[in-house]
Amino acid sequence: MEAKSDYWAAAARELGERDVVLARLIERIGSSRLQVRTDPFLALGRAIVGQQISVKAAQSVWARLNERVPAFVPAEMLAAAPTTLAGVGLSQQKTRYLLDLATHFHTGSLDPQHWPTMDDEAVIADLMRVKGIGRWTAEMFLIFHLQRPDVLPIADVGLQRAMSLHYNRGRPLAEKKLRKLGQVWSPWRSVATWYMWRSLDPIAPV
Repeated sequence: MEAKSDYWAAAARELGERDVVLARLIERIGSSRLQVRTDPFLALGRAIVGQQISVKAAQSVWARLNERVPAFVPAEMLAAAPTTLAGVGLSQQKTRYLLDLATHFHTGSLDPQHWPTMDDEAVIADLMRVKGIGRWTAEMFLIFHLQRPDVLPIADVGLQRAMSLHYNRGRPLAEKKLRKLGQVWSPWRSVATWYMWRSLDPIAPV
C-alpha cells in the first residue's frame, strides 16, 4: 500500500526546491511512492531476508519462503522445520535470525505497540537486541514500517552508490561527505534516500 503519511508530497516539493539532482529524479520517477509494510513482523522478516543481496534476489527468496510458510507469523515460523527454511535459499545464518525474531515476537520480548511513541534511536536500540538486526535493518524498518521521514541509512550500499553517481561522477564518497550531503535533505532524508534507490533500480526496495 502507499505511504499513508501526508508528508510525502511536501517532502518531494521541498527536496526538489533545494537540490537540483533530486529535482530531476523526482520529475523522472513521477508519482511513485514508498510502499509501506503495515505488519511489523513481516517488515522485519523481509528486511532480514534482504540483507546483503540484491532487490531481485531478495524478492525471489521471499517468494519461495511464502510458498513454504504461507502464513508468515511468529508461530508458523517457529513450527517450520529447519530444512524447510533452508530449501528456500536462506543461509543458515539468516534462518537463525528469522527464528530469533519469531521468538522475540512470540514471547513478547519485542512489543511493537511501544515503537510509535519512541524516537528513532530508541527503536533502533530495541530492535538490535534481536540476532541479525543491526543498524541498517533497524533503519529499513523505520523507513518502511514506521514511516519515519528523516532516516539516512549511511551504511546502505545502494544509497552510497547512488550518491557517488549523482554527486561525485561515480567516484566513492567518504562517510563524512555522504553525511554532509544528507544534511541538505533533512528533515526528509528517508524520502531522498528512496529517490536515490529508485534512480538505480526501477524496482522499489523490498
